[in-house]
Amino acid sequence: MSGKQRHVGVAERRGRLALRQRLAGAARAAGPEDVAASLVALHGTDPATVYLAVGARLAEPGKTVTEVERALYEDRTLVRMHGMRHTVFVFPTELAAVVHASTGLAIAAKARAGLLKDIVTGSGGRLTPEWLAEVETSALAALARRGQATVNELTEDEPRLREQFTYGAGKSYESPQSVSSRLMRVLGVEGRVVRGRPLGSWTSTQFRWAVAPPHPELPVGEAQSELLRRWLTACGPATEADLKWWTGWRVTEVRRALAAVGAVAVSLDGGVTGYVAEGDAEPVAGAAEPWAALLPGLDPTAMGWQDRDWFLASSLRGALFDGSGNVGPTVWWDGRVVGGWAQRADGEIVWRLLDAAGVGREAEAAISAEAARLAGWVGATRVTPRFRTPLERELVAGVGS
Repeated sequence: MSGKQRHVGVAERRGRLALRQRLAGAARAAGPEDVAASLVALHGTDPATVYLAVGARLAEPGKTVTEVERALYEDRTLVRMHGMRHTVFVFPTELAAVVHASTGLAIAAKARAGLLKDIVTGSGGRLTPEWLAEVETSALAALARRGQATVNELTEDEPRLREQFTYGAGKSYESPQSVSSRLMRVLGVEGRVVRGRPLGSWTSTQFRWAVAPPHPELPVGEAQSELLRRWLTACGPATEADLKWWTGWRVTEVRRALAAVGAVAVSLDGGVTGYVAEGDAEPVAGAAEPWAALLPGLDPTAMGWQDRDWFLASSLRGALFDGSGNVGPTVWWDGRVVGGWAQRADGEIVWRLLDAAGVGREAEAAISAEAARLAGWVGATRVTPRFRTPLERELVAGVGS
């Protein structure tokens, strides 16, 4: 990571994004596994995001729902699990061990310690670590017998899961919590259980659980290097701050992994240093044709970097993000965010430009075509983002249209 740095300008970064993120027409993928492998991770906090993100990148999106369900629940080539920043993602199954070792172990240790502390203090000592261990063993055995089960079904087999304790006793956020909900989340972070099929449609947030298949244990440093190498290939160039934000690691871990994979330093606009994967420092030709995309809330491209100024103007953020920093549905034209979209109650996909600079008739026609393409495969399903943004609400209500 030394020597003269090549400059990678905004145009080249947008060209890389178009190709590596499978957004340009010629770069669209054949199946959900290709999309997930290219992006490394699909945000899964909102279940609909997974399907919408995949559908936006498939050459033939008509089978998006059936193909994603096949990959997640039949072939198990994709897995939904906790990863970076204690967030739920969908990864290629081959990456499960890498994600768990590189980020999951540290998160799991904190989650387990927090659960033990909360049940003891929140129950006045009535619930103990030994008691929880018994309940946990019993619940996992019941889940193995059933194959897949909801939390309610597991409480039929192990009634002690219904026990409650007070979370944040004496605090403004004090609330009752059930052992079942907290325990299953911790077991998920630990990689011992995984989410199975949802109870409803592909937009449902209620899942069945299943015992997770074992995966090999990897050294933490090795796993972090592998995850960072894949992410740089998909998203480079990126700064240390981008990498620290996306992974949730300490800056020392980021720097160690950058050195381990032989990352190459490049200069970015504003005099900032970024990094690309070894062997990926040469210029990359941009997408041959301008492209349009309608990406969902929490899409991995819009959420891929801490610094988004090179593709999203700061003036647009108040309309496109919620108060916690979650991005809503976005409209893209040739490498930058130019507006947002929403689905109304009657199923119509509506969109609005917020940054019309350089967006002419060709762009508007392409955006309209993408809206029709999206409506075509979503069909009768109604999609409401889990984290709603000002513009999305306005579009649904018909304000300003």
